[in-house]
Order: sequence, then C-alpha cells, then structure tokens
Amino acid sequence: MASTSPGYGITIRVEGSPDLQPVALITAAITGAGATITALDVVESLLEKVVIDVTCDTIDADHAQEITTALTAHSGLTVRKVSDRTFLLHLGGKLEVQSKVPLKTRDDLSRAYTPGVARICQAIVEDPSDVRRLTMKRNTVAVVTDGSAVLGLGNIGPAAALPVMEGKAALFKRFADVDAWPVCLDTQDVDEIVRTVQLIAPVYGGINLEDISAPRCFEIEARLRDLLDIPVFHDDQHGTAIVVLAALTNSLKLVNKDLSRIKIVMSGAGAAGTAISRLLTKSGAKTIIAFDIDGCVTDGFSGTLSDAMKGADVFIGVSAPNVLSEIDVASMASGSIVFALANPDPEIDPVIARKYASVVATGRSDQPNQINNVLAFPGIFRGLLDANANKITDELLIAAAEAIASCVSPSQLNASFIVPSVFDSQVVAKVAAAVKKSV
Repeated sequence: MASTSPGYGITIRVEGSPDLQPVALITAAITGAGATITALDVVESLLEKVVIDVTCDTIDADHAQEITTALTAHSGLTVRKVSDRTFLLHLGGKLEVQSKVPLKTRDDLSRAYTPGVARICQAIVEDPSDVRRLTMKRNTVAVVTDGSAVLGLGNIGPAAALPVMEGKAALFKRFADVDAWPVCLDTQDVDEIVRTVQLIAPVYGGINLEDISAPRCFEIEARLRDLLDIPVFHDDQHGTAIVVLAALTNSLKLVNKDLSRIKIVMSGAGAAGTAISRLLTKSGAKTIIAFDIDGCVTDGFSGTLSDAMKGADVFIGVSAPNVLSEIDVASMASGSIVFALANPDPEIDPVIARKYASVVATGRSDQPNQINNVLAFPGIFRGLLDANANKITDELLIAAAEAIASCVSPSQLNASFIVPSVFDSQVVAKVAAAVKKSV
C-alpha cells in the first residue's frame, strides 16, 4: 500500500454520544482505513455529546474521502466538517510584504518617502552601482515561470503555477534569508519571456527560472545570461544536477568506485537530464547512455533501456514512473546505485530497487536519500548575491555540489544517508562559501 503523506492531511470534526466511546470508534475507523492519526483533541464534552477533532495523514484525495465515508457509516457518529490542511495552509497565499523600516511619525515618512527619498534616487543616478547598496536589489531574486512544466503537472499555465512559485520564494527566505518573489508570465513565447525578464531585471539581484519546458528553457536561459548583468539560474536544470552530483559523489565512496570508470544509464533527456549529463561529464564521467521517450539518444548505442542496464553501475531517472523493471535492476553490476527521481512516482519502486542496489535515492520526502533542489538553490543565490556576482560557471556548480557532499561526514555516510537533511544549517553556509570562492 502507498504511504500516507502530510500533503494529504485532513482534520475531521466528529460528534458522537459518550456512551458509544466515540474516540475508540473514530480511531478504529481511521486506522482501519489505512490512515495515520497525527492528533486527536476533544473540543467539547457534554452529557449528551462529545465533539472530537481528529487529524490524520492520508494517501491521496480519494483516500481522504474514503475515511470520511467510513466515519459517516457509523450510525452513532456525525461528521460535522472536514478540513484539508494543505488548502488551509494556502488560503490567502504563502507570502506577504513587510516594511523593514518604521513608519510611525512624519519624520519617518520624510526619510522613507518624500522628500528624503529623492536624495537616494539622485545618488543612484550619479552612481548606478549604488542601486545594490541603497535598495532591495542586493537581496532579491525573481522566481520566473511561464507555467509550462510545473512539477509533474505539465503545462498548467501561470496562474496555476503561482502556488509553486510562492513556495519556492518561501524556501528562499527560510533557508537563505533571500527575498524572492514570484513572476508568473502569461506567455510561452521565448522572445516575450526574454524581453519581459530583461525589462524587470533592474529590481533584482538574480533570476531563478522555474518550471519552463524544454527545449525553450535552454534558449531562454542562454539569452538572458548574455543580456543581463545579474546571474540567471534555471533550477530545474542546474539545481537538480548539483544535488545529483553531490549524492553520486558520496554514493561512489560507499561502493568504492570512481566516476571516470563507471557506466551510467540515464532515463530522461530533458532539462534536468541534459544538465545532469553535462555536469557529470565536466566532473569526469566518461560513459553515459541516455534515453528519452523515443529511445536512446547517445551515439554509438542502439539497444533498449533494458539492454543498457546490463552491467551498469549507476541508473539516474528523471523521466516517468515505472520505466524500470526489477529484472533491469537485478542485471546491474555489483555495488549498483539507483537514483529514481521521477515525482511523485519514481521509475521503479524503491523497495524493489533496494533488493539489488547498494544505494537507492528518490525525489520523495517519505523515502531515504531525497534528491531535493532545496539543498542547492538557497545557498547558491546566497553566495551569488553576497559576492555581487553576474555569471554562473560550471566550476561554480561543481563547487556547490562538493560543498553539499561535504556536509555528510565519513562517520555519517551510509546507504540511507548520502546527502544532508534540508534542515541542516551548515548546508547553505557551505554552499554559499563555495560559490563566493568560485566567483
């Protein structure tokens, strides 16, 4: 059975007669339906009734409905209300703007706005570089999307992409104290996107491109890097590649293999796959056989994915669910490594993969070894902003990967712990330091 997730958490308010022991009934119904109870509170207790709020994690929306139905089926229980905890968290959005300065008196207004602010404007006219020193630019990033390739949802457009971009901005603030703002563009024309970002760039110290479909994302990033004097970073490409390189670096230590001598098979040749291949090659990988939906895209190899898996040391999947079979993993070399990163459903069930592979990683938070971009992008932009950088190089990306890998000490490193926790405070500091040194 699939695992329950806080992403599908619900709170149910249930009323029942004290004589029926409603707490026991509710607990039995919910656990019997396969959900995980995370909280239970008696909010009202009277002679004739007891009102209980029970919070539980479910598998998906259908499972949540099954649980509600199971409770309603008891004649002695009445379901008053069901609240989806994820929707509640998003009510009104996840971001707000707060002033950093007091605005309590006329003196405050005179300095923060007119007439005093005119002096600041004039200072920037006289020395344009002062814009970083005297405005929000020095610590602000635009999270730019056109909504064409959002998570595993596909081309859902800019409005539906906004919750993801809000979340990204919240992560920037939480982990690196970077002020990021969603910029969701109502166009999927490359020229319009490039021109729009160019026009808004004066406000920002960096541009984080997000969830833009391939191959358009490659051209957009390349053109913006040429046009702008601030760093442009497509996280779906480079953030993923950095964390994969970090995870692979530590995994190869466990199985005592060298990157330059292993055979890597990759499923997925889009934005993430292309960036991963590039960064691994820059780091010394010699043999990478890549596949997309139409088959092998690597010159000199004409077989299927299953053919390529025979004797392979590493599998990296950034593609689609269930493209890999148990036989495929069993046919790999001893000490094999499987990164099945398709989300939410990986290329192979990690439980099956672990029967044969020495190290298994996924993109899921409910499995060990989550390959999560939040290990990379906050520290990278923290370092770029602090260094007043304007370019991103492959050497910088490799340095960031090495910094992430170094956050797992030799005594910590094992098959279930190849990358640090996203809540490890040293990650951002080490990545930022490595980025500043590489600029």
